Amino acid sequence: MKHFLIYTIKILIVVLLTAIALDGLYTYIFLQSENRGKIETVFNSEQQNYDVIILGSSRANNHFVSQMFEDKGLKTFNYGMSGGHLFEASLMLKLMIERKYTIKNVILEADLNLSNDHESEGISAKFLPYIHNSAVIKNHFETEKNFNELYYIPFYRYVKYDGKIGFRETYKIVTGEKTNALDNLGYYPLIKHKNGNMKNNIHNLNPLKRNKYYEEIKNICKANSINFIAVMTPMCENVVGMNYFDKVKKAYPEIHNYENVVVENKYFSSCGHMTDAGAKMFTTRILKDFFYK
Repeated sequence: MKHFLIYTIKILIVVLLTAIALDGLYTYIFLQSENRGKIETVFNSEQQNYDVIILGSSRANNHFVSQMFEDKGLKTFNYGMSGGHLFEASLMLKLMIERKYTIKNVILEADLNLSNDHESEGISAKFLPYIHNSAVIKNHFETEKNFNELYYIPFYRYVKYDGKIGFRETYKIVTGEKTNALDNLGYYPLIKHKNGNMKNNIHNLNPLKRNKYYEEIKNICKANSINFIAVMTPMCENVVGMNYFDKVKKAYPEIHNYENVVVENKYFSSCGHMTDAGAKMFTTRILKDFFYK
């Protein structure tokens, strides 16, 4: 029995040391990544100066044409993240402030995601390689129920989110494989698809009376003298439950409602995402209303 216990302890020690070594190796690799995605690009960057930063979900990523801002002399980057929630948008802005970014304007796509204050696991996982290297990331995750496992158990986060930050991703970083996340100044243009989903029902969707992460973004902008522009972006003409946007306006009167600026189905790739042509129409209106009145 004694020999068995000693053998078991030795195995546990080997497993622990291996986990610590792998954790250190993976983290080191992520600390060298600068061209795979938006999160690691910001984390591994130095001070930047921007006239306009765009934050939000895919409805920001696909709707704000960064080059059109640039053409007007406004240094701009679209940090919208497909699948992301306000949890990740707030953390992205916090990272920029931690990295001493100077930002004049933040445009936040704030509409459908006001209905929840949850993290998007697929996107938030991409912040986790840096949880021991950033007080901002650590503090942001501290209220999550699995924080202790993610923070204190070596290599646990890489195993749990292997599909996002596991071996395959580290291999691609090491080999220098790029993605299209940083193309077009962060904007991702869409085309019209014959089989695009042109039906959407948001009748049962309701904005939270106070979305924690929306308030965080608003307060960060105020504390850093950043002009905060929150907008609702368009949806196609046959959405059921469009009174959701009226509910948002009632709960958050400072958010500008642009859901009906572009409505024709021909300008949408799917009911919640405009094509490149629709995005250009929308961006033209945003530039006119907020930057060149």
